[in-house]
Amino acid sequence: MAVVAKRSRSEWQALDCDHYLHPFTDHKDLREKKSRIITRADGAYIYDADDSEILDGMSGLWCVNVGYGREELVEVAAKQLQELPYYNSFFQCAHPPSIELSRLLQEVSQSQFNKVFFTGSGSESNDTVVRMVRHYWNILGQPDKQIIVSRINAYHGSTMAGASLGGMKPMHRQGGLPIPDIVHIEQPYWFGSDHSLSPDEFGLVMARELEKKIEELGIEKVAASGATYGLEGQIITALRSCALKNSVASGLNTAVCIPSNSNPHTLGEHPRRTKYS
Repeated sequence: MAVVAKRSRSEWQALDCDHYLHPFTDHKDLREKKSRIITRADGAYIYDADDSEILDGMSGLWCVNVGYGREELVEVAAKQLQELPYYNSFFQCAHPPSIELSRLLQEVSQSQFNKVFFTGSGSESNDTVVRMVRHYWNILGQPDKQIIVSRINAYHGSTMAGASLGGMKPMHRQGGLPIPDIVHIEQPYWFGSDHSLSPDEFGLVMARELEKKIEELGIEKVAASGATYGLEGQIITALRSCALKNSVASGLNTAVCIPSNSNPHTLGEHPRRTKYS
């Protein structure tokens, strides 16, 4: 049985306009221009309904990290779908694949990362982190530590908490965001600066922005700080020192910039939360 019906490109485009809502899209404009219909993929390439070969430079949406069409993954997925396609981990239940994957992730992570919480997306991960870190301080008897400091132009997802953590004003205008107790400071983006400082000097200035904001808000009220943008070098060390000094949980969002953020020499020994997508 075919997974989907065989249709022409124009038929798919018409159905797409009538029924499918796209994220971050002007649908009036889309109705005029029509979607590119992606029909298959292999290795590092995707193919559209006209069979044009396209190098997938975005890896899907930064998540197809081993390429398309890997038969060993197809076989494992098919076997698992036959054996146990899904069960929840509420109500004191667990299942072998999630337990084994948690163990494997711990083995390849730094020593302080010894517990894993699985989610379905980066946005969901960041929503979960917001709840976790606020609850963490609450159970430690510090319920006023609620504020999370993020960065202007950071992207942390499109859910209510994820978009609030992100520093993109157009997203904030969609739904009255950010939610309470999320604030933003300047982005640590050296390439967009006037280059009057070296990257390390600029990084230290941006790290001090966090410390100044924590002092302004009050250590007793700040729960966490977060970052993305492929931070490296001195800024990571300075941010970590700032977080430890002020008893603030630090989080690195590695959805888009895993190579730099997962480097053990730049992460330091004790970041509190790291989110991989």
